[in-house]
Amino acid sequence: QVHLVESGGGLVQPGDALRLSCVASGDTFDNYVMAWFRQAPGKERDFVAAVTITGTGTFYGDSVKGRFTISRDNAKNTAYLQMGNLKFEDTATYYCAARRGPYYSSPAMYNDWGQGTHVTVSS
Repeated sequence: QVHLVESGGGLVQPGDALRLSCVASGDTFDNYVMAWFRQAPGKERDFVAAVTITGTGTFYGDSVKGRFTISRDNAKNTAYLQMGNLKFEDTATYYCAARRGPYYSSPAMYNDWGQGTHVTVSS
């Protein structure tokens, strides 16, 4: 089990960029696939991106492809989500999640979650 803490959320304008961080502690970080999900008020938790244990494999939700980049630094026990060209519809609470084993896009497949960091895109 890993303990996850997200940071980096905030209020930005459309077109801006923002980087989220997720620091893990507890179990060995590079045993875990890392993922980002987001949830807007009244909506389901949606898959944003995931990165494999080595960082060589990345996966993205359709709505963020080409704008967001997920990465990880195993030496720092940290996963990142670089968000670019932010849109109003990117407003949500962003959650970091971890799981052992292969990547999945379903939040039900992830056991460990952070508390979330909120991103608001507003003019």
